[in-house]
Amino acid sequence: MSTLLFPKRNGELIELMDNPACDPGKLAHTYRYFATINALVAGWRSIYLTYIRPLQPRTLLDIGCGGGDIVRQLATWAKQDGLELTCTAIEPDQRAINFALSLASPANIHFLQADAAELVKQGKTFDIVISNHVLHHLESQELRRFCELSEKLSLELALHNDIRRHDLAYLAFSLTAPFFRKSFITPDGLTSIKRSYTQQELAGAVPDKWQVKAGLPFRNLLIFRK
Repeated sequence: MSTLLFPKRNGELIELMDNPACDPGKLAHTYRYFATINALVAGWRSIYLTYIRPLQPRTLLDIGCGGGDIVRQLATWAKQDGLELTCTAIEPDQRAINFALSLASPANIHFLQADAAELVKQGKTFDIVISNHVLHHLESQELRRFCELSEKLSLELALHNDIRRHDLAYLAFSLTAPFFRKSFITPDGLTSIKRSYTQQELAGAVPDKWQVKAGLPFRNLLIFRK
């Protein structure tokens, strides 16, 4: 179903933090605030309990890890549950990798400046492949390529979690500006919502073997099982 405010996805918009010349202080604050935003809305605890922990994976790849908050949380939960999980987190933006490396992380996480295509060329595989807030950056052809790379990299499961475009999501997020000062969180978050896919749009853009589940609040979870 199309939204009333944004009936069409606008993939031409560019987020402020993607500008190589953006303010480094605001960028650092943005990476730091990601942990709060994702804890509130991304729903990874439920994803971990429903999809990841039951498989008892030994290896996990996080594509486009940003500041690394998601992979840190997954590694922590896995350790608490007694899983011997080795995590690899990749990100093409060296600024994000530098921020991730500046924070304390569990010893079982490896941060690398790389993209998925490089790992495929190297013949790398992982039990589970994940991403968070990557899909809305991709146009239809890029999205299908991303799915193809994920299929090659994953031995068991791929989970790509993202925003679902909705009027209420936009209106609610527009109220966050006072809480995330000196960062790009609010303007880039609103841009991301405009760029994101509805459930129907995403299902129509990915290969048939992929499944799209809508979650709360205003989430799409793209799933591939071997």
